[in-house]
Amino acid sequence: MTSTRRTAIATGSLLVIATVAALAADAIEPARTGTDHLTEVAEHSDRLAAAALLYLIAAGTCAGIAIALYPLLSKVNSALALGSVVFRTIEAVFYTVSVVALLSILHLGRDLAGAPTGDRAALHEIAGSLLGMRDVSTLAGAFAFCVAALMYYALFYRSRLVPRWLSVWGLAGALLFMSACMLALFSNNPVKGYAVLILPIAVQEMVLALWLLAKGFSASPDTSRPSTESSTVRSPVTSTDPVHVAVAETTVRAAALRARS
Repeated sequence: MTSTRRTAIATGSLLVIATVAALAADAIEPARTGTDHLTEVAEHSDRLAAAALLYLIAAGTCAGIAIALYPLLSKVNSALALGSVVFRTIEAVFYTVSVVALLSILHLGRDLAGAPTGDRAALHEIAGSLLGMRDVSTLAGAFAFCVAALMYYALFYRSRLVPRWLSVWGLAGALLFMSACMLALFSNNPVKGYAVLILPIAVQEMVLALWLLAKGFSASPDTSRPSTESSTVRSPVTSTDPVHVAVAETTVRAAALRARS
């Protein structure tokens, strides 16, 4: 198995793990509806803890995808390849912060059961602030993802490592996702509320993952560094053949005569 094929399998697997972990976490996370959502969180503490673990797995794979791609994409453009690693790492950090906020809400829910009646309103206000911080952290992570995705899909398009229709789909999906982030930023709504704009990139990443697992990356001359000299240019060769020497001396003398005249 070549290194390129290993990179394709690692990237495809990480894409699947990240998506499955995020969807599973969102499915089992307790709903926080109503005025007494802290009590509901406390009653389903195991589900919330499991969701937090899955969110952490998804966050870790975010950085892992760009890291797995870096050795290959750096041959196309090292600056953009490194930038995708940096921004996907930033994404993972912000997603981790959102998980910390989620687990903090779990502790508030447990404290609510034994808290005096006068303190319950304060606990709800703290929980609301933590939920707000979680939404902001998720939004910041989404922005970082969009920037990183634009970088490595641009490299995919340039190098033809994957079909260009798949690269264009990724670029368009990343731009739609960024539009959702902008709407969430100025409307003060969670970015998850714009699922229609997020869906194209989510589907594209699953198609990309299946493509990489089944077919891998395409061989492309654009992924190799061009040599400093053309292969058609050859360096002069010194010969000891008398005929070659005579021809060379004649050429030199003719050039000298032309220069004198």
